Amino acid sequence: MTRPALSLEQAVAEIRPADAEAMSRAAARQATLTKPPGSLGQLEELSIRLAGMLRTEQPRIRDKAILIAAADHGVVAQGVTAYPQDVTAQMVLNFLSGGAAINVMCRQLGIRQVIVDAGVATELPPHPDLRTLGIGRGTADMSQGPAMTREQALACVEAGIGLAQECVESGADLIGTGDMGIGNTTASAAITSAITGLLPEETAGEGAGRPAAGLEHKVVVIQTALEVNKPDPADGLAVLAGVGGFEIGVLAGVVIGAAAYGRPVVLDGFISGAAALIANAIAPSARDYMIAAHLSAERGHRVALEHLGLTPLLDLYMRLGEGTGAALAMPIIVAAAATLSDMATFDEAGVSGPADEP
Repeated sequence: MTRPALSLEQAVAEIRPADAEAMSRAAARQATLTKPPGSLGQLEELSIRLAGMLRTEQPRIRDKAILIAAADHGVVAQGVTAYPQDVTAQMVLNFLSGGAAINVMCRQLGIRQVIVDAGVATELPPHPDLRTLGIGRGTADMSQGPAMTREQALACVEAGIGLAQECVESGADLIGTGDMGIGNTTASAAITSAITGLLPEETAGEGAGRPAAGLEHKVVVIQTALEVNKPDPADGLAVLAGVGGFEIGVLAGVVIGAAAYGRPVVLDGFISGAAALIANAIAPSARDYMIAAHLSAERGHRVALEHLGLTPLLDLYMRLGEGTGAALAMPIIVAAAATLSDMATFDEAGVSGPADEP
């Protein structure tokens, strides 16, 4: 039976800390498996975290889904990117036709895709695989004022919560975040600076390509947006409304929604990291359910992960977005759960364990 969609307030109230007892039992089980203690390295720690998220000492991943949210950004009018805004809509059509990198990876790895028009400036033709939210057609120019209203920010987050709920109700135990939006590294750098307190010089990178006016110009635009909007770092919705993007708000909602339904959420790169910062500001308890897929080549991503206390699983110098890093990390996460749950113990296999030290 489908549950009614949760409001943001309800979703935050639903989030429980990771199950400490399940994690303790999982750690004890790890010590009995047929391998030297610690020999699976990071996979062991990850498997124990999964036990806490899924509230069982033997976690299993049945199905995987990635939500790819797309939207446009008014700040591109300031020349912060080398690509025209039309590329956002063109890439959404590419997603729908199966020609993008994320499509290829998902086909290879057996991952469901949910493609979302969170606020693309160009009207897209109807398509059975496209979810259109209708919140707005691109944000306003954040260097001139708020990117969106607070009501729009809330609508984005609650839409993301609903999308996460749909994934869980259709069987997904692992939910990934992906994005598309020309100009969204500018918004992500602004969010990262707003929440961490670091200067835009420390959070801004080249994005999809060096802007014609140079990276220094991008930094100045971000600084202007922060000065104009003065977002309160403790108020995630205010940061999102001031300097965010519709797709970033949706992904923040996906993070909160996944946590509310007790499912791990796999964060892609810089844009997903910015969304996670928003989610963490709104619902700090959601942090227990976040898994960092990889370290983006965008400099601000490291800053975001350090603020969240997350260690990325991969470092492939990627910076594409779309959810590609999350897709690549998912088999590792599935393997971590499976080794904890399905490996034989020393007793079950009739294998001698480590000898006690004298």
